[in-house]
Amino acid sequence: MTMVLSAEAVCIGHPDKLCDLIADQILDEILYADRNARVAVEVMASGRRIIVTGEISTNARVDCVIAYAQH
Repeated sequence: MTMVLSAEAVCIGHPDKLCDLIADQILDEILYADRNARVAVEVMASGRRIIVTGEISTNARVDCVIAYAQH
């Protein structure tokens, strides 16, 4: 079996780092509240705009915007 490993490296302050932080925080908050949740979140940055898209299936009530702002 062949295994392929890949990595992405970007500088501090790069939009990809911010997008990853937002997506990770959303995922963490939802899975903390509901371990059986299904989460597919994509975060994109364009100019002065942040776009969050995806699908979330959970029984929990989580305010991800407040959760991210507190961290």
